[in-house]
Parts: sequence; structure tokens; C-alpha cells
Amino acid sequence: MLQKIYIRNYAIIDELSIAFDEQLNVITGETGAGKSIILGALSLILGERADTSVLINREEKSVVEAYFKTEQNKQFNALLQREELDPEPVTIIRREISPSGKSRAFVNDTPVTLGILNELTSTLVDLHRQFDNRAIEQDHFLYEVIDAVAENQVQLQEYRTGFRRYKQLQHDYKKLADEQAQWQKEADYKQFLFDELEQASFKENEIEDAELLVKQLSHAEQIKTVLNTVYTALEEGETPLNNELKRVMQQLQSITAVKAEAATLAQRMDSALLELRDIAAEADRLQNSVDLDAEQLQNLQERIDLGYRLQKKHGLSDTAGLIALHRELSEELQQQGNADANLQQLSEQIDVAEQMLAQAADALSDKRKAIAPGFEEQINGLLKLVGMPNALLKIEIRDSGQLLEWGRDEISFLLDANKSGKFTPVQKAASGGEMSRIMLCIKALTAKALALPTLIFDEVDAAISGEAARQVGILLRSLSDYHQVLCITHQPQVAGKGTQHFYVYKTTDQEKVKTRIRLLTTDERVRAIAQMIGGEQPSEAAMKNARELVS
Repeated sequence: MLQKIYIRNYAIIDELSIAFDEQLNVITGETGAGKSIILGALSLILGERADTSVLINREEKSVVEAYFKTEQNKQFNALLQREELDPEPVTIIRREISPSGKSRAFVNDTPVTLGILNELTSTLVDLHRQFDNRAIEQDHFLYEVIDAVAENQVQLQEYRTGFRRYKQLQHDYKKLADEQAQWQKEADYKQFLFDELEQASFKENEIEDAELLVKQLSHAEQIKTVLNTVYTALEEGETPLNNELKRVMQQLQSITAVKAEAATLAQRMDSALLELRDIAAEADRLQNSVDLDAEQLQNLQERIDLGYRLQKKHGLSDTAGLIALHRELSEELQQQGNADANLQQLSEQIDVAEQMLAQAADALSDKRKAIAPGFEEQINGLLKLVGMPNALLKIEIRDSGQLLEWGRDEISFLLDANKSGKFTPVQKAASGGEMSRIMLCIKALTAKALALPTLIFDEVDAAISGEAARQVGILLRSLSDYHQVLCITHQPQVAGKGTQHFYVYKTTDQEKVKTRIRLLTTDERVRAIAQMIGGEQPSEAAMKNARELVS
């Protein structure tokens, strides 16, 4: 609910503050006193654009602040969280217009864009002005009204949950089908790449190992010569080194009896001789293991060449990369093999979801159509009471032929304003004042069931009087039992129904006209309403009538 609005330096308002109660707040005053200016200031809070023409003092900024009790408003708080704004028990919304023309908007002192402000405040305030048909033009409002009367809320919530899942399944199916179609364009080429790697069938580190072996085979003659030289020098030359060492060692051993230290040298030489003989044996083995097979060399070179070509083709640098690519292509081909099955599964899920939604939509439609005649009758009865005796409202519910967010129905409110027998969309057939009264009747009938924000009616009683005005007042008061209502009125019958009564007037201060507003006491209300009935100097009869209206 709107707790308070503060306005400074706006049009002919230098500064004022208005605190509202939770029920029916009526605002009266002479024509031109500034009632519409207050609404204009409130419109800034709702996200409308402004310019410097509203500045009464061109050297100071204009400020409009509204305080809303929002702790229980789930929709509003969800929007705050979406915009990363902190919810508060009381939300302060402020608009500032600087002398330079720059306009800024704040929610709890955090700057926001006008687009965000408009979306946020749409959950807080519903402003009905003459010639303002936006509410009836919003499809969701018509569904909310009909479903509130039909008591469809639980079923509708279940339907909409299923509808979101249904749309997600359709989205997933389309995405997978598009991916499959795109993949199919590349399928033959990927299969070719896979077959190429499958045929190559490289083993781990094969190319690198082959490179090393080719180097060895390419130098096989040199390797055998060197290894043979080593073996010959140690074991088979004219004077083999190992034989010479053995002879020297035997000489050392011959003197160990007279020179004990020679035994140590002999032992060390024996160890060296054993190591050299082992080296000779290893050199001989390595020499014999070196293969001069030209066919093997050619085969190895062909594998290396194949590996290099595939590495270059795929932008890779080693055997591991080719093996990884082979595995990746294998997995992709396998996934593609599963894609048809996945698409089939999604298609079946979509069919099941569609059947369930169709049944739920039919159930919603049946209940809507069942209550529509009675609801029409109730609205038309109220329209006669509020000064539209020749008007007939008709609710048209048609099958759209497709599943929509609210079911399969298309709902229209049609109006015949003058018993012409011709029904046209209500937003085209009704005048501004008539539209406001139609909306009042609709919302009064659904007030208990609908979660509505603060409702503001600007001269909903225009062009009516007497009993019709009294009925408008009764409807506004009944509506305020469930929702906060603000109403600007010129009708005493409406003003008398208010739980609070504000009076707007002008004063002259230093030759400047300024708008003021004050909350009237009971006695002041009686006199103000009497003046609405009988003029500036009301008669006793007017005063008596006013007391009856206030009581």
C-alpha cells in the first residue's frame, strides 16, 4: 500500500506531504485547485517522463517521494531481487528533476532506469484515469478476472507450470534437431576422418618411437663399426687390452708375498678387468642387435610420414593428439547414433505433455464458460446502477486452436453502449469515464479473489450524479475493504464514503499561487461535502444531507 507521498517544487506545489490509510482515501477540491497536479507527480513515481516545465523554482530540483509498504508483496520483491535490489519492509521510490532537465529515479536510494521503475511500480499502483484503457487491453488481466470468478487459480497454476515444461521440451527438441541437422551436414566428412584414423590405428608414442628407431637404423653401419672396434680392442686384437691387463695383474699378484700392498692393486685391477670384459660382451651384443633391414626402415619411414601428414592436417604435434582426436570422433559418431533416439524420446514427452495440457485447458475453459453468463449479468446489473443503464457487457470466450500460457481460450470483453445490438471491444466502445466505471464494477466483483495493488481512480464519477454516484461510492468503499483505494471525485455521494477525506485548495503567498492539501476532520468533511451539494454557503438542508452521507 501507498503510505505517504512527498512532493517538492512541482508545478504549483512548493512542498506537501500526504499520508494515506489502507482503505478509501477521497480527494476533493475545486476545479483547478491542483488535484490533477498531485496525480501528475504520482505519475513520475510510476515511471512517466518529465521535463523542467514542472519546476516552480527554476533554481532547485523537483523531488517526488513515495513510501510503499511492500513487505508482503511477493511479486514486487521478486522483481527487486531480479534487479539485484534489496527488499525492504517499506520501499522508498524517488524521482528527481534537476533545473538542467536531467531526470533520475531511485529505489531505496539505488538508481534505476525508467523502464525498471515502470515495471516495479506496476505491481504497486493501478492508476485509472479517464481515457486510460491500458488495463483492459492487457490480456492477462481478462484471464485473471475470469479465473478469479471461476475459482480457477489452483488449476491455472498447475496448467501454467505444465505449460512452461511443455515449452521447455519444445525448445530442447528444436535445439537438438538443429544440432543434428548441422551435424548431418558434416557427418560424412567426420566419418571419413574417423575412418582415416581408425585405419592408421596409431599406438601410444608410436611416431616418436619410430623416429628414434629410424635414426638408429640410418646410422647402423657406423654403430656396428664403432661397437666392433670396442670389442676387438678389448678381446680380439693382436694384443687385446683385456689379455694385457690380465698379464699385468698376474705380475702384481707375484709380488704380494713380499709387498702386501700389491694385493690391493691386484684386486682393483681384477675388478677393472671384470668390468671391461662385461663392456666387451655388451658391445658385441649391441653390435649383433643392430639390424640393417632396408624393408623395416622403409616401413618405419612410411608410418612416420603418415603420422606427420595427419598431424599437419589436424594441426596436431604428436601421436597422443591423433589418438585423442580418434577417440573424440568416435564419441561424436556414437552420440549421433543416439540423437535419433533422444529426439524420439523428446517427441514422445512433448506428445504426453500436450495431451495433459489439452485436458487441463479444456477443464479451465469449461469453468470459464460456465461462469461467464452469470458474471455478465452481475456486471451489467452494476453498470445500470453506476449510470450506464443502456450498456451491455458481453464476455466472449473463443477457442484459439492452440495452447497458450492461460489455456487455449481467447477472451474478449465486448460492449454495446446503447442497445444497438452491435458489440465491439470494450476499449473501443467505452468513453474514458465509462471505462473507469466498467473497471470499477469488474474489480469490485473480483476484489476478494484478486491480488490488486493500490487502486487510484481519477474522476470515475464524471458525468453522473444522484443514485449512480451513490452506487459508485458504495462500490469504491466495498473495494477498499480488500485493497487500498485513492479516488479524486467531485461527487458528494462518493466523497462521503471515504475513510479519509483530503481537501485540495490554493493559497496566494507573496503573489505566488500554491497548492495545499489537508486531511479533514469529521466536521470539516461535513462542511466540504455540503459545499459540494449546495455551494460556498450551504443551506441547513445541504448540511443535513452531508451529515447523512458521512455517517
